[in-house]
Amino acid sequence: MRFTVAIDGPAAAGKGTIARAVAARFGLAHLDTGLLYRAVGARVLEGLDPVEAARALAPADLDRPDLRASEVAQSASRVAAIPEVRAALVAFQRAFAARDGGAVLDGRDIGTVICPGAEVKLYVTASAEIRAHRRWLEEGGDEARVLAEVRERDARDSGRADAPLRAAEDAVVIDTTALSIDEAVAVALAHVSDRLQGRPRG
Repeated sequence: MRFTVAIDGPAAAGKGTIARAVAARFGLAHLDTGLLYRAVGARVLEGLDPVEAARALAPADLDRPDLRASEVAQSASRVAAIPEVRAALVAFQRAFAARDGGAVLDGRDIGTVICPGAEVKLYVTASAEIRAHRRWLEEGGDEARVLAEVRERDARDSGRADAPLRAAEDAVVIDTTALSIDEAVAVALAHVSDRLQGRPRG
């Protein structure tokens, strides 16, 4: 069975949590595509050329313990705006999505560029203030600075010329601003379940 769930959205909206829950519930493989860009970003911080880092990316690079660091996230957003970097990582993502048994991919251009034919497309979002507060709770530091970084990343991700962050026209939007984790996951699970059972998207 090939069944692809594409989950997009800005940083700290909850898409990763939802993607992991969907994958676990339905027995699908999961790829956090942001880790690909974080791994490239981490190598760039070490002095490597972004395109060379993307082309040489190995599975072991996704297991680095520093990929969740704030400076790596910012570097990832910068390298993701480079068309040659994105091109180098497209094949990896599409091959993962096409695997037998089904797959869940979460990122920023899965439903619009990587898997435009995905059976399910979700766009998970929330207000910048809520997302910054969630990130601050995870990482600490100065909350005002975290909010500034979230807004800066939103502008960069949405404004880039190549594969900008946006919801696919046929994506279901899940706004988690006022939802608990359990509520957001329940909405996503219900939608995926409907699609697996052949019911039309609502």
